[in-house]
Amino acid sequence: MRSTQRLDGRWESRRAGPEVRHPQSSLKPNEADGHSMPVNLGGTAENSFVPVNGNEWSFFVIAKEATAMFHIQPAVKPSLAEAVSLTVLIVLLISVSIIGFEAVPHLPILAAILLLIGYGLLKKVTWNTLQEGMTEGSGAGMGAVFLFFFIGMLISSWMMSGTIPSLINAGFLLITPSYFYAITFTVTAIIGISIGSSLTTVATVGVALLSMSGVLGLEPAITAGAIVSGAFFGDKMSPLSDTTNLASSIVGVDLFAHIRNMMWTTVPAFGLSFIIFAILSPAAGDAKLDTIQSFREALMETGLVHWVSFLPLALLVALTLMKVPALLTLAASTASAVLIGCLLKPYSAAKVFAILFDGFKSETGVEAVDSLLTRGGISSMFFTITLVILALTMGGLLFKLGIVQTLLAQVEQSLRSAGSVIGASALTAISINVLIGEQYLSILLTGQAFQGQFKKLGLASKNLSRVMEDAGTVVNPLVPWSVCGIFIAGVLGVPVADYFGFAFFCLFSPLLTVLFSLSGKTLTYTEK
Repeated sequence: MRSTQRLDGRWESRRAGPEVRHPQSSLKPNEADGHSMPVNLGGTAENSFVPVNGNEWSFFVIAKEATAMFHIQPAVKPSLAEAVSLTVLIVLLISVSIIGFEAVPHLPILAAILLLIGYGLLKKVTWNTLQEGMTEGSGAGMGAVFLFFFIGMLISSWMMSGTIPSLINAGFLLITPSYFYAITFTVTAIIGISIGSSLTTVATVGVALLSMSGVLGLEPAITAGAIVSGAFFGDKMSPLSDTTNLASSIVGVDLFAHIRNMMWTTVPAFGLSFIIFAILSPAAGDAKLDTIQSFREALMETGLVHWVSFLPLALLVALTLMKVPALLTLAASTASAVLIGCLLKPYSAAKVFAILFDGFKSETGVEAVDSLLTRGGISSMFFTITLVILALTMGGLLFKLGIVQTLLAQVEQSLRSAGSVIGASALTAISINVLIGEQYLSILLTGQAFQGQFKKLGLASKNLSRVMEDAGTVVNPLVPWSVCGIFIAGVLGVPVADYFGFAFFCLFSPLLTVLFSLSGKTLTYTEK
């Protein structure tokens, strides 16, 4: 979840048929992909021929009742040269704007939309047809918009109730000079999950831990690698993270089904990373822990660290295990947090509404702690919501103009196995991160481009959402010119090239997702 100053304020589906246990899958049969997004994902995949200019053009297998993006019928059939040229132009436009001019993603995406509109008009596609593509594309994200509203309220309510401050305090209790790298990795992971923001974790707790490593005389590159690994573990697995919500909602998977499925690759990646960091940690003697202690004291002074503050988290976990739809789970946890917050401190009704909309404002006087706790609110989601709508609008035009179909038709013959399609989608997510440097676009475009191929092979959509996170979310900080890479290097003062080889979790995640797909393990299939 993005929360830098520059980018700050940075779906119950019908199941696609009952899931069956594949001979090579270790998952249980009938494990639902999800049930909390109002997008129709039902039906069985079958060959579909789309008439174009009076002819039948077989692009790829399209589900009878697919998501909004995949039932958009192309109005024209562009040549391969046209499709490739437009794609390259869009990539250059977005990447140069973001990397070269440090523009927020919205403006170059809007420019790309105008470029596609211009191409469509040159191909004599009517304005109404183009507008239809834009509307259908953006409409696919309406379920996510509602979910993001509740995420914003959940974060601010968890601040009110002290849930997040209590979790952060628990993480700080783990800090000792011994096994410092492993503990740094664990603490940043806990705090990353607690607040759902990798960059906020890096910019606050990460800075404190890096300073502490200096006192201990430890390697800053390894410490930075541990901080980045833990922060992006939290970003990937937290139900509060907008990247986690985006990856699940874009392909119509229940949020908590998505998180559970990611554990197949995330737990091994975490375990391997922890072991390596523990081995790399030298024996350290006593050292001053003043920085961490000042954090803890400031947290305790808020009066928000209390055992009762863990109840909203316990309710969230309980409802998740009961497979209650994500939106209802978030709403119930938010309501319980507001109640506890009002019991701990007599907030007026007007103040509660203000916090839920504008976010919680911390006023401890310790700048780093206030930066960590001043979060949440519906308004904090506006950046993400507008970016999602614009990106999906662009995606709708790419499908309406037949560009995505033309490109996929060229590689379709080689994508005949689970390993090949997962490998291709992972490579696409990584490539978008490298070429454009944008985490959100890596998730959005990969999900839009490969959902049809996953359905064709009978792979459940949660396999794709996992790949989008394993090769999209956690790869961005490894790219020196990416949004995350530039921010982290600036805040920690450690170049990406220095910590790259020590960000073990971010390196293991895409590798494991491809290796598991080649073995056929951990994959869930839908009944054809």
